[in-house]
Amino acid sequence: MTALFYLLGVVIFAVAILASIGLHELGHMIPAKKFGGKVTQYFIGFGPTVWSKKVGETEYGVKAIPLGGYVKIVGMLPPGAEQLADEVTTDDEGNQVVRVRKSNTGMFTQLISDARAAEWETIRPEDSDRLFYKMVWWKKVIVMAGGPTVNLLIAFGIFLAVFSTYGNPSDLRISPVVDRVEGCVVPAAQDGRVCRASDPVSPAVKAGLEKGDRIVAFNGTRITDWKQLQDLIRGNAAGTASITVQRAGATKVLTTNTMVTPRPTSATDKTLEPVGFLGFTPASEFVSGGPVYTLEQMGIMTGTTVKALGTLPVKVWGVAEAIAGVKARDPLGPVSIVGGGRIAGETVSKQGFPLVDKAVFLLMLIAGFNFFIGMFNFLPLLPLDGGHIAGALWEAVRRSFARMRGRPDPGYVDVAKLLPIAYGVAACLLVMGVVLIVGDLVVPVHLPS
Repeated sequence: MTALFYLLGVVIFAVAILASIGLHELGHMIPAKKFGGKVTQYFIGFGPTVWSKKVGETEYGVKAIPLGGYVKIVGMLPPGAEQLADEVTTDDEGNQVVRVRKSNTGMFTQLISDARAAEWETIRPEDSDRLFYKMVWWKKVIVMAGGPTVNLLIAFGIFLAVFSTYGNPSDLRISPVVDRVEGCVVPAAQDGRVCRASDPVSPAVKAGLEKGDRIVAFNGTRITDWKQLQDLIRGNAAGTASITVQRAGATKVLTTNTMVTPRPTSATDKTLEPVGFLGFTPASEFVSGGPVYTLEQMGIMTGTTVKALGTLPVKVWGVAEAIAGVKARDPLGPVSIVGGGRIAGETVSKQGFPLVDKAVFLLMLIAGFNFFIGMFNFLPLLPLDGGHIAGALWEAVRRSFARMRGRPDPGYVDVAKLLPIAYGVAACLLVMGVVLIVGDLVVPVHLPS
């Protein structure tokens, strides 16, 4: 049964990601067609074609490797000076085809020339007014931004649904309200075990604290939040503690003495430090909110993601080291879609994990992948969508400057000249993707036990 639940989690995640990929590509295709562009292919996946069907001028299909997708928009690359159209010929089916001359001067020049030739082999004379590179710059931006924007909208929709109902699992609000009174003082290293006869009674029990008490003052200081109360208790050492609480609508003053015991410095720093101790667990809840709160949280995620993207090559290298056995894999490091599927499977099959919590974790995992995919594709590097967006914006800027200075129109930005860089970026992305996939198979990241 556990294996079936594991498989169910993997399938749910895989279907959700494939749906996200399909919607991402629709985000490109729909505006491209709306603006008069010609889209000849819409595929989910790469490699050999599993199924396809042509509807109108567009072939829709699925390919064997479900690790992405693409739409083919005609005329992405403009003709270069070295590759001007010199003839219109007829193919074997009697259709007119624009033929272009090829340049053979230099490796990179040839690379660019071959790319142009491949692009223009599919262009017919009647397509001349439907080429992508001829679109107004803002239309290009909308077409290329449509895909990653869809991913961000998917993430927003899922985050909003979770944050407004369940709350944000990453935003825990701790309040100065007693949730549980510890019956005794247990050493920090043994935290969680049951009390023994030799354990001292906790100061909280001696004071008479009860679940639900809201602490409003400590030694005369008015309490506004948990952190303030925690600092006052820790700094009180073994001194007298006068605790003012609100209980069932009434105010009570309880008195005891805090005691000194070694405790972790903070939630992230486990270094033990002798501090004052009272002995109760505060109440906590996930912060919830609507659209504005969701946008604020996504703004915070954006900053975190930008930093993560900056360190991505280093983190992927760390995964490679883990594969080689040089060091342990960072449990908070990047994972591939394969790793995401494993985590989804472990989530659904995990015993003792409430169903609602499983559903929320899966939704957050899917939303997180969509958010990352959206942000990643906005990077201003070819072949990513952001590279084409940057090219369109640069075209708008330089044409505006030319108009203001009374100079001739500089024409379309030739992204083909950046193809060597695009191929280099694509190679790096391929290597990083392979490393992460192998890492997720050999040294996978697991859910905390």
